[in-house]
Amino acid sequence: MNLACLLHLWAGDPVLHHQAPERRSSRRPFSFCLQHLPFGFCEWLGIVASVWSSLREPVRRWADNFEAEGCGGSQEHSFKHPFVQAVGMFLGEFSCLAAFYLLKCRARRQSDSSVEPRQPFNALLFLPPALCDMTGTSIMYVALNMTSASSFQMLRGAVIIFTGLFSVAFLDRRLVPSQWLGILITIAGLVVVGLADLLSKHDSQHKLSEVITGDLLIIMAQIIIAIQMVLEEKFVYKHNIHPLQAVGIEGFFGFVILSLLLVPMYYIPTASFSGNPRGVLEDALDAFCQVGRQPLIALALLGNISSIAFFNFSGISVTKELSATTRMVLDTLRTVVIWAFTLALGWEVFHPLQILGFLILLMGTALYNGLHRPLLACLSRRWRHPTQEGEQERLLGDSRTPINETS
Repeated sequence: MNLACLLHLWAGDPVLHHQAPERRSSRRPFSFCLQHLPFGFCEWLGIVASVWSSLREPVRRWADNFEAEGCGGSQEHSFKHPFVQAVGMFLGEFSCLAAFYLLKCRARRQSDSSVEPRQPFNALLFLPPALCDMTGTSIMYVALNMTSASSFQMLRGAVIIFTGLFSVAFLDRRLVPSQWLGILITIAGLVVVGLADLLSKHDSQHKLSEVITGDLLIIMAQIIIAIQMVLEEKFVYKHNIHPLQAVGIEGFFGFVILSLLLVPMYYIPTASFSGNPRGVLEDALDAFCQVGRQPLIALALLGNISSIAFFNFSGISVTKELSATTRMVLDTLRTVVIWAFTLALGWEVFHPLQILGFLILLMGTALYNGLHRPLLACLSRRWRHPTQEGEQERLLGDSRTPINETS
């Protein structure tokens, strides 16, 4: 589930700056009111949520780096089970449904209808977006085994390109020139990030061919995530469903379907592409055996699940109180934290082009979301203010005449 876009629409904001149907509401996300909390609480909670969610990619990579024996006394090997980790992610989203019903019970006791949908809806509406979410997430988990966590986070910015194009094609949106310019700048940033991956030194675990394949898989996953956003905006958002409930339902579908798909994946051969001893698409039994022999893997998986659950809950708590600029800063902070974390642990090698690519992507995202407008308005006011003051002083100076001359 793309929580950020869902939150923006529920809060009355357009998805990625698209003009969504009017359904702005004055109600609060929960029965309590955030405006009575101390000043800066929402901003700090947003920072904590952003930093905590930033740990998802490093935690996934941490789990991948563990080596343990598998089933049947097999030799120690890396924990490369992307689909099992994806099931854990959907379990974290599914837990949001429990949080929603707890809030619903609390709201009923306080006669608060803010968590109730305005009209009945069929839960199967979430099935197509959930399938897209499941597919895109699984592909990204596979790609994370092939490329660096920082490149993984930066390349996810490609979703702006495909969401913009699909919204024009299927939602009859019209993008303003600044948004088209933002898309072009984002493409340039992606090229620079990809070039940095090509020129960086690669270890024995990540060969150049794997890095290229991983980057392409991330871009492919963003196409699927963009389709998910279009489906959600076209069929789901009009029901004005509480974000915790929406995330929980999609998490339920993703958890159930992907768990069932682990059975056929156990028999689909993929040779050395999978990374597990049996050479199948996913060996869930091997994953459970490794978790049993190395408890720290279970800790990493629980960290992934809890980070997703906490990010969803805290994100919903503060989204209506934060501006688009603040959300942009928090998204940037997430990428910086992931980058610094992986560099500090020596999981990737620094390349100067990554900074350039990151700044270009940041500029493209800011333009696409219209964050240049407040800056231009501020600059125009500052430019106009001194000019008006000078003009007033000149006019007043010309009109002044000494009193003794008029007498």
